[in-house]
Amino acid sequence: MSETSLRRLYNRNFLEYASYVIKERAIPDLTDGLKPVQRRILWSLFQMDDGRFSKVANVIGHCMQFHPHGDRSIGDALVSLANRGFFIERQGNFGNIFTGDGASASRYIECRLTDLARDTLFNKRITDFEPSYDGRNKEPVLLPAKLPVLLLLGAEGIAVGMSTKVLPHNFQEVLKAQIACLKQEDFKLYPDFPQGGRIDVSDYDDGRGRIRNRARIEKNGNKNLIIRELPWGTTTESVINSIELASNKGKIKISSIDDYTTDSVEINVRLSRGVGIDEGLKRLFAHTDCETVNSSNLVVIQDGAPVETSITEMVHYCTGRLIEILKLELRLEMSDYTGRLHWLTLEQIFIENRLYKNIEECTSWDNVRDTVLQSLKPFTDEINLEVTEEDIDKLLSLKIRRISRFDIDSHKEEMGVIRKKMKKAKSNLSNIVQYAIDYLEKLLEKYGKNYPRLTSIEDFSDIDVKEVAIRNLKAGFNSDTGLFGTSIKGDKTFSVSEYDRFVFFLDDGTYRVIPVQDKYFIDGNVLFCGVHDREMVFTAVYQQQKTRIAFIKRFCIGSFIMDKEYRYAPQGGEVVFFTWEPEMKLDFWFQRTKRMRRRKDECLLSDYRVTSENAKGVQLCGKKIISSIKGVSLDDDDDSADLSETDNTTDEAEVPNEQMESPDESPETEPPSPEDIIKQAEELRIQSAETLKRVEKVIHPDDDEDAGDLFGNLD
Repeated sequence: MSETSLRRLYNRNFLEYASYVIKERAIPDLTDGLKPVQRRILWSLFQMDDGRFSKVANVIGHCMQFHPHGDRSIGDALVSLANRGFFIERQGNFGNIFTGDGASASRYIECRLTDLARDTLFNKRITDFEPSYDGRNKEPVLLPAKLPVLLLLGAEGIAVGMSTKVLPHNFQEVLKAQIACLKQEDFKLYPDFPQGGRIDVSDYDDGRGRIRNRARIEKNGNKNLIIRELPWGTTTESVINSIELASNKGKIKISSIDDYTTDSVEINVRLSRGVGIDEGLKRLFAHTDCETVNSSNLVVIQDGAPVETSITEMVHYCTGRLIEILKLELRLEMSDYTGRLHWLTLEQIFIENRLYKNIEECTSWDNVRDTVLQSLKPFTDEINLEVTEEDIDKLLSLKIRRISRFDIDSHKEEMGVIRKKMKKAKSNLSNIVQYAIDYLEKLLEKYGKNYPRLTSIEDFSDIDVKEVAIRNLKAGFNSDTGLFGTSIKGDKTFSVSEYDRFVFFLDDGTYRVIPVQDKYFIDGNVLFCGVHDREMVFTAVYQQQKTRIAFIKRFCIGSFIMDKEYRYAPQGGEVVFFTWEPEMKLDFWFQRTKRMRRRKDECLLSDYRVTSENAKGVQLCGKKIISSIKGVSLDDDDDSADLSETDNTTDEAEVPNEQMESPDESPETEPPSPEDIIKQAEELRIQSAETLKRVEKVIHPDDDEDAGDLFGNLD
């Protein structure tokens, strides 16, 4: 076999397999909302239905005429369908949806169709049939369902290249949505689960999003939390296991768990000493299956092909299908009434006018039929009524008892009733939308009370898992070795939880965000290492490699990829100052140049706005080159509040002379200008002259003004 033939064979077989899995096993058909196995189970129950319960084993055996995958798959699907409570009535132990316990053996439990199923799912006269898998029987292609069955039951399945997940909805709300659709009004549908619970639908997005589902938990005193309802898809066993796992990991502190679940859920969680009731409740939602997230993925078979749809589109499609079914039923009803009226008219003419006596002289069957036809012709021509051979045979099959007991009045009364029904059916056909609305309202009135909403819709307050987590881990950082982790004892220690993240900045202008781990090596000179906080503001001053111009930037670390290297200073830039303080003053000196009048400047960090970590920053002092920079806290004195000082001097001549020559003089004094020097010299001369005069008066207090020079009498 050539490679081309093999590839063609593979493609054809794989396509057939994929199509079979998608259409015949995993993905439900939107028309009747059922997967093939569910459709075959309901059809088997319909064929067996006599109003009494049937053994589930018998139903499975009957269904195997149509389903080729064995009794196990049929039994599991039947139990799951019965536990939804819409179309199959149960008798016996069908398992427990709260605890996850399985059903009894199929020979011990019984079931039958509900009245809702009989009223809305079946009509042989408008059902198309196809041969079963072995060709011995006929099975329905689709059931003429008048309800959006898929929205009521929900569905979940995985096929080749696609999957579906439809969450179940409330019976009353689905029918009201159809009524709103027929009235061309807006509507919204949200899930409703048989286990109850609470849901937040803010992200449901018409079935294209997700919901958050929480257990219903009651507070009992200061230490007890009682779980009364479960999230969808969980059981008491899975919830208890998740609580024990969280307790073992130190995420929640409990002293005991007691399960008292029977027909309703009751799980008593007792908190440990020192844990508040509100704090314990938040940790249950944050770390256990008491809160789950259910995503919705609406992929269905529509008109023979898989499509992705929405809740609104599904309601519109199913409502259009309802209109079609009701039209077909009304037309069949009109046809039945017309046929019945046609026969009653012929029967009345034949008996009232005693036309049966005309056949007494006939000698052959053909002669009898011709005689009856000719006898009816004057009457049928008058009322424009067509007579067929079947009508003649039916008239000739009338018994003597029927003819002798013929009641003209009751006959006419029946014909009048039929004419009224025909008129009503014709009116309903012409007003099919209102007829459909009335039909749905009758279903609501008849069955709505049996299906109240079980799941409440609420707005959940977001619980920050990091905030409620217990910080029971100790992480250390050793600045000498560069090692960080929970197994490291260093000069810095942090109390953290497993949800915390650490960020560290290096002097080469890079930073990383890493998870809490046992040991991690940081290669480089670390400027900062601490717990990551999205609100924490960092400040960095760096100089460009070529121009030496300084830039300042303030930034926060928002989104990130774990353990990926990022830059807060450009490649080649030299970091000259870094701080994580929210506010401080920066003092900086410029490189000495000729005729420089001002050597020092200062600024506040708050003078610059916070930008992203990718921003270039703002020039700190124009095109002047900074030689040194120092950060001063606003809460302390200048001499004792030096938090971060960087001397970026590249030449000894660039250091201020005042710093090198006079240690008593503050390095913050600006170099005097020539005008200032001349002025200071004049002030010193005047002060010296006045000092000499005061000294002379002290030595010669009685001398007159012409006493002479102070130093002239020293001899």
